[in-house]
This record gives sequence, C-alpha cells and structure tokens, in this order.
Amino acid sequence: MDYSTFQGLTRQEIAQLVQAEGPKVCVFALNGTRRWFMLEHAAPDQDFATAYLTAITRRYIEIAKMFFDHGIHTLLMPALSPYLMARGDSYVQMAATALSQLTAQAQFLDFYDSHQVRVRFYGDYEQCFANTTYNYLPAQFEALTTKTMDNNQHRLFWGVCAHDATETTIALSIDYYERYGRSPTKQELITLYYGEEVQPVSIFISSAKLRAFDMPLISSGREDLYYSISPSPYLSEEQLRSILYDHLFARRKEKIDYAKLNPEKWAQLQTFYQANSGNTLGVGQKDDAGFWHPKPQVIWP
Repeated sequence: MDYSTFQGLTRQEIAQLVQAEGPKVCVFALNGTRRWFMLEHAAPDQDFATAYLTAITRRYIEIAKMFFDHGIHTLLMPALSPYLMARGDSYVQMAATALSQLTAQAQFLDFYDSHQVRVRFYGDYEQCFANTTYNYLPAQFEALTTKTMDNNQHRLFWGVCAHDATETTIALSIDYYERYGRSPTKQELITLYYGEEVQPVSIFISSAKLRAFDMPLISSGREDLYYSISPSPYLSEEQLRSILYDHLFARRKEKIDYAKLNPEKWAQLQTFYQANSGNTLGVGQKDDAGFWHPKPQVIWP
C-alpha cells in the first residue's frame, strides 16, 4: 500500500491494519507541554496552573483517543519523572494536581468509560511520594485501577517515576522467590511490575532529544523509535498516520539479497552513504533562547 492511500483510509480501516499482527503496545512520552500551552493557550491575567491543567487534560484525552481509534491496544504515557521534580515546589504541586485529576476528573472518567479503557499506573511512585505531602496519590491510583478493572477494549498505563526499575524488580524477584522457591520468569516479572501481562513495545514516540525511556522490562531493542520536532501535544492525526505507515510498511521490507543487487543499485547506495558520511541523527544545537533543536542531517541521493 502506498502512503497517500494509507492516509486516505478511515480510522477503522487503519485500526484493522494495525491490529492484524496482534495487539500493539505503544509508548507516547509527552514532552514540552508547558511550551505548547504558553504558545497556544496562555492568556494574560489567567491563573497559569488552572488554565494549563484544563488545556492539557483536554489534549491528553484527544491524543489517547486518537491512538486507540487507530488500533493501538495498549498505550503507555509517562506522566512524571523524578528528574522533573527538581523544577521546584510550584511545578511539583501542579504535577501532583494533574496526577490526581487522572483518577477523578470527570472528563477522564468519561473517557475511560466510553472507550472501555483499563487504567493502571507503573513506576516507583510509592517511594517517590512516601515522605511527601503527596503520599495520598498511590491510593488514588489504586482506586482508579479497581474502578476500571472490567474495561476490556484498551489499556492505558500512566508512568509515574518509572525512570529506573532496578530496585523494584530486585524486590519483586526476592519476594517471588520467598513465596514460590524459584526466580520469576521475565514475563512473570513483567506481570508483577505492571499488574498484568504486557507485550514488548512496538512503537515509541516522543519529541525533541532522541531518548528512549520509561518502558522498563518491555523494551526489546526492536521497537521503532519516532521523535517529533514540535512538542508532543502538537501531534496531529496525519503525523500519527505517517508513523503508523512507517511502522507497518516502510520498515517491514523483506530481507535484501545482496547477491541480486545490480551495479546501479550498489552505486546508488554508495552515493547515499558518501553524501551522508559524517551526518548523525540526533545532533542538534541551541538557539539564541537556549532551546535545543535537531539539525537537518539526511541528504537524499
């Protein structure tokens, strides 16, 4: 199927193609949400935190719906990293309010119900919040998981302090051994960590700097990585479809038999590599304001 035909399909038709190989697990790591808000929604004389949370709540739901309507079965959305907690008390307070809204805000609850979304939280959030004023959050997470347990169309895993699962998985393994007299298998450990079975990630999407993160135990090294130039909330349906097309078709070519390549094809390949020798995907530079942007790299022959 060519790209333009794919872009012209309905959401349902694309969902059927996405689901043909089995349930897809996708990570969508939101990045640059405050920049997006300040550029697109901020207004003078408004309460920043309230306006930001209102706008990002709506956008979170729109994006998740878009993924599910295009056939993604399991969506992981890293929501808070402990590295971001160094931004100060006001930021952490706003982040904690946002996390609480994920569990109780009417728009989210309506979305979970209408799309039959089972919700879980993963990460070391209990340790992160244990000795803070936000230690009420884990109970709210657990309550929402219980509330949505019977939803069976889609799964949404919110990542909270999921940057490093080493200590948690060690503790889970020790506890398992004490219970059953043997070490857990990898799949059993994944189930313990996430609360249910999760397959390896197929697609990872973020923005800006090329980093893959917050998908403990389910990163196989074979997931397709994609990075938007604009902050994550700008993700459009056409852009998502271009990612899905690349994942389903462009990266799924049959193995090339070098012996069958004619000299012209070899010459084209050599021209491409020579034109791009020294070019590196991921290299960027800061602009005058201090924002990092990737530099154009690939030169097509």
